[in-house]
Amino acid sequence: MSSTSISSLILFIAAMIVAAGVAGTLVTTVTDVSSSVSTQTGNTADAIDTDIAIISDAGSDAVYDEDDEGDEGDEGDGTVTLYVKNTGEKTLASDGAGLDVLVDGEYVSSDELEIEIHGDDHWRSGAVAELKIDRTLETGEEHRAVVTKNDSRAVFEFRT
Repeated sequence: MSSTSISSLILFIAAMIVAAGVAGTLVTTVTDVSSSVSTQTGNTADAIDTDIAIISDAGSDAVYDEDDEGDEGDEGDGTVTLYVKNTGEKTLASDGAGLDVLVDGEYVSSDELEIEIHGDDHWRSGAVAELKIDRTLETGEEHRAVVTKNDSRAVFEFRT
């Protein structure tokens, strides 16, 4: 009889250990999922509140300025100037942090990009930023610039 009680006690303790392990795993998993949902919600809110538009005039000669004052045999440097308006609700970083720029499919590094916010120190909703991109382009051809911030994408096509 005592052997039955001991066997039942051992099985009960084993069942409690297994239940505790399963409960611990479930708590950890639920915590991880909850953290992921919170992070994704914040990222989605940033993406929804962020919107940009390129307001430059594609027909204007001010979009591309070719500097022909290079040394003999040197092509000189060109500058692409884009005016980008913050049309979203969120204030964007005035230094261009998180801003991705492509010209003709080539990434523009921060060394080639100069940003100036017009009329304000902050890139608030409705404010316009002037992006000056050091890039030499072929004249007489069509070009494409893409500016991306928090999943908001603005595409600008122009001819030099």
